[in-house]
Amino acid sequence: MTNSHKLGFWVLTALVVGNMVGSGIFMLPRTLAEAASPAGVLLAWLLTGLGVLMIALVFGNLAIRKPNLTGGPQIYAKELFDTGSKASILSGFMASWGYWIGNVAGNVAIITTFAGYLSTFFPILTSQADWFTIGSYTLKVGNGLTFIVCTVLLWGTHLIILRGLESAGKLNFAATAAKVAGFLVFIIVGLFAFEKTNILPLLETRVDESGQAFGLMAQVNNAALITLWAFLGVESAVVFASRAKRKIDVKRATIVGLFIALCIYVGISTLVMGMLDQNSLISSEKPLIDAIQTVWGPAGGKVLAAIGLISLFGSSIGWIMLSAEVPYQAAKQGLFLPAFLKENKKGLPIFSLVLTNGIAQIFIFSTVSKSISGAFDFIIAIATLAYLVPYFIASMYQLKLVVKGESYHHAKSRIIDGAIACAATIYSVWVIISGTSDIKTFILGIVLLSSGILFSRPLMKTRTKDQSKKELVSA
Repeated sequence: MTNSHKLGFWVLTALVVGNMVGSGIFMLPRTLAEAASPAGVLLAWLLTGLGVLMIALVFGNLAIRKPNLTGGPQIYAKELFDTGSKASILSGFMASWGYWIGNVAGNVAIITTFAGYLSTFFPILTSQADWFTIGSYTLKVGNGLTFIVCTVLLWGTHLIILRGLESAGKLNFAATAAKVAGFLVFIIVGLFAFEKTNILPLLETRVDESGQAFGLMAQVNNAALITLWAFLGVESAVVFASRAKRKIDVKRATIVGLFIALCIYVGISTLVMGMLDQNSLISSEKPLIDAIQTVWGPAGGKVLAAIGLISLFGSSIGWIMLSAEVPYQAAKQGLFLPAFLKENKKGLPIFSLVLTNGIAQIFIFSTVSKSISGAFDFIIAIATLAYLVPYFIASMYQLKLVVKGESYHHAKSRIIDGAIACAATIYSVWVIISGTSDIKTFILGIVLLSSGILFSRPLMKTRTKDQSKKELVSA
């Protein structure tokens, strides 16, 4: 790939912002209101923002210090063990597998949210009228049409990406610019429409389905995994490091993108809590639209829905590009089967792209039996923990470099990077513990990650055959 066709700073930044500010900005205000009181939500944002900043700095450091390790944070798993060992290959594969499937689920969360905001113009997408019955199962009209819309968006985006990575990146940039402008307008309107009575009391207990009450810290723990979902995608520039014009742009794009996304998320989630009362927010399928309608009525809701559709369309492009890139780069590192290296004439990982979207199509079946918000909650529950493992691994690898002094020539930078890596590791462990405290999330996360073991055997056999051939040649 020539330098003119590589990704520059602003395109990389747009990928970071576009992938972070995706489905989360539209659905998380409702999910957070259900998990925590306003005080718990704000504290969770603060802690998550600081934690993800540490992780982002780790990504940026590793992109510069280890430019040969490209493809995402999961790649660093193999570097924790001896080069070429079975432990190195297996750990790299498992981390890549979990991260890849988590990305695929992230795509589906964006696509289902797109269908939710499209229902502003086509209310039939939420219709609970019976469509047809097969045996004991009855398909609702809204669920069936949502499935069709999600499928069309998935494969329509697939065709756009096939036109070329650079053109798809520019389209993502345009959609990201439009969404940022739209969210700034929302923030300005929200400042004038904010009602402090809606956000009071700041601190109150929350009760789960079993009737158990949660205090502030328990609420923060519950909200921590949810707020982290908003920051997934912060590593987008790292995944495309091999396609960047300059390695330093990877770190800069990651940090700038993080701060832009953080300002948008904290600003909008806080304002929505002041524009809608807690009960209305918790029951909302489209919280941002419901909030803007309190000020501008149905017309305002339609304008915001249109901005949301542009935003989500751009995010779907970025996430599908990223998801296909992950196993492709893993295969380059010898961590996935060679079939994932197959490219088309434009240098796109065609096999990886088709298989990625094929798996996404399976996830989209969740919309057949669940509401739009229910499908969103289900998907983020099984995806977020899959990301935490690679984040934790990247932090541990940074610690390994600091301890060994590898790639360091000055004590000051080594100390600073060590402190950052320690903070990132502590944060990752805290969120993993918080997330796995819910037995359903824990089981789903374990099933998701352990399913990769079934697919690791062909890789290990291929590696063994290749090693045997090398030994015969050398003999």
